[in-house]
Amino acid sequence: MKHFLLMYDTVPEYLARRGEFRSAHLTLARAAQDRGELVLGGALADPVDGAILLFKGETADVARNFAEADPYVRNGLVKAWRVREWTTVVGEGAATPVAP
Repeated sequence: MKHFLLMYDTVPEYLARRGEFRSAHLTLARAAQDRGELVLGGALADPVDGAILLFKGETADVARNFAEADPYVRNGLVKAWRVREWTTVVGEGAATPVAP
């Protein structure tokens, strides 16, 4: 399994608008977590101008598919998103651990 970071850049009015879509967004996130795909996710703080979600899977499609289905993306709360493979080498759950 590999790790992938899904990074969101949110619109300035994100906090004011997210309430309408939050339940659907969290339902999607919990389903991804239940499938073992989503490890962690949340908004960046101070300022709240983005979010980062950590996925695990064989390909980046696991994160891309989430973004494409996300109500935040589909309803314009996210102005840009990108997926990056993250080579994790240290820590519990590292995908490619490196021994000392």
